[in-house]
Amino acid sequence: MRKVIYPLLLILVMSSCTKVASEEPGTTATVVDTAFDICLFRPGDYGSANWRIPALLCLKDGSLLAVCDKRKYNETDLPEDIDIVSRRSTDGGHTWSEPVTIAEGTGYKHGYGDAALVQCENGDVVCVFVGGNGLWASTENDPIRSYVCRSTDGGHTWSQPEDITAQLWGSQAANATCHNYKASFFGSGNGLRLTRGANKGRIMFAAAMCRKNINTLDNFVVYSDDNGHTWSVSNRAYTGGDEAKLMELTDGRILISVRQSGPRGFNYSSDDGLTWGTQGRWEELTTNACNGDILRVKATDHGDSCNLLLHSLPNSMQREDVSLFFSYDEGVTWQNPMLLFNGPSVYSSITIMPTGGIGVLLEQNPNGACELWFKYLPSSTLSH
Repeated sequence: MRKVIYPLLLILVMSSCTKVASEEPGTTATVVDTAFDICLFRPGDYGSANWRIPALLCLKDGSLLAVCDKRKYNETDLPEDIDIVSRRSTDGGHTWSEPVTIAEGTGYKHGYGDAALVQCENGDVVCVFVGGNGLWASTENDPIRSYVCRSTDGGHTWSQPEDITAQLWGSQAANATCHNYKASFFGSGNGLRLTRGANKGRIMFAAAMCRKNINTLDNFVVYSDDNGHTWSVSNRAYTGGDEAKLMELTDGRILISVRQSGPRGFNYSSDDGLTWGTQGRWEELTTNACNGDILRVKATDHGDSCNLLLHSLPNSMQREDVSLFFSYDEGVTWQNPMLLFNGPSVYSSITIMPTGGIGVLLEQNPNGACELWFKYLPSSTLSH
């Protein structure tokens, strides 16, 4: 695949400033609308050996919420001892609060990880994640568990983790198909809140569930119509899947984008995520099997001149060169990859900012272990 590299600092249009709320109530900070990046976590920071698994969300008030795994002793997944932590910014990502612990691990098989975020219509922020046993070793009697935490104050404080495992899979699940699964985890990064149609306000996350007796993953959609207090599960959305993300299209359909090795997988739902059509794969998104985010930037039914979706993924068959791919036809095709990091890089999460620019939280690992970097891209960089 041909790699298109755009030197961001050379194509910026420094034409405006933005007033952004500062940490001090009642004041604002003037932020120049130009590209910058800042490292939020490096190995060794805050007493942790490693940091991974970014989730980034711009809230309704313009503040930024960054969430990740604090992998205290090594970079390995669950069942290791992992905390989930968050940081906030109220000046467009230039400065950040000290970390706040959302869920604290207390030892091997007592950790948490792989968080995803969504803000509900009522303003609550819902964070879903997993904990306990590892994915492949999970059983109904010794499971990897699914949890929800809630913040009613924009990420300053969080509720205690609520175990929702039995609502999603296993013998007690309402969806009988999910009785045949032994584990589930969420695609970390961004969830989805519907803004169109009869189920406007529904919040949704893509889950990868592992079948009993065989280590094969399928994707389902976990959704809530009461701001994350109770949960339901869709029909199977993708067979042979992995970490996945969801997007609402302007015609009301839901698109699921699924991690694969080689061409990335996709499918569509015409009933707000309950049932799904015939799955396919995007040849132009032939990449390493890696997690990334999908983001709407423009929508014609909301008054924009065009539709624009972005997808953050490695532009490589290795875990490197994470880039933004552009779609102007609601995800039918993807084009013009814009490089975010030249070199080893892995998971990413993206969000749209009040300026119209894009915030990115990206795993960069040029020296081996992952560093988590926040990057800001002005809207002027998205016009290529």
